[in-house]
Amino acid sequence: QVQLVESGGGLVQAGGSLGLSCAASGLSYTMGWFRQAPGKEREFVAAITWSGGRTSYADSVKGRFTISRGDSKKTVYLQMNSLKPEDTAVYYCAANAFGGLSWSTSEYQYWGQGTQVTVSS
Repeated sequence: QVQLVESGGGLVQAGGSLGLSCAASGLSYTMGWFRQAPGKEREFVAAITWSGGRTSYADSVKGRFTISRGDSKKTVYLQMNSLKPEDTAVYYCAANAFGGLSWSTSEYQYWGQGTQVTVSS
């Protein structure tokens, strides 16, 4: 069983930065960040392989967000720069036990509780 706990959300002005963390218990897997804004579907943000050697980003965040893993491979980070009001959402950390850098929510078996990110204009 894998448990994921996110932290680091909050309120920031447009153009600012925030960092999110996801601490995982159990085995290490490919990890992803997703987000869900009110009234919208949950969408892919970024993902990173177990080794940290490969990453993938949604076009909407490429060049602004960076996903990384800690040395123990048990913590995943999402550094968000140049934030925009449209980045406002609940951000979820997820784990994919089968290893692929998938953009689909159905490929991730474990989910955190989510952390709110609000970007004011």
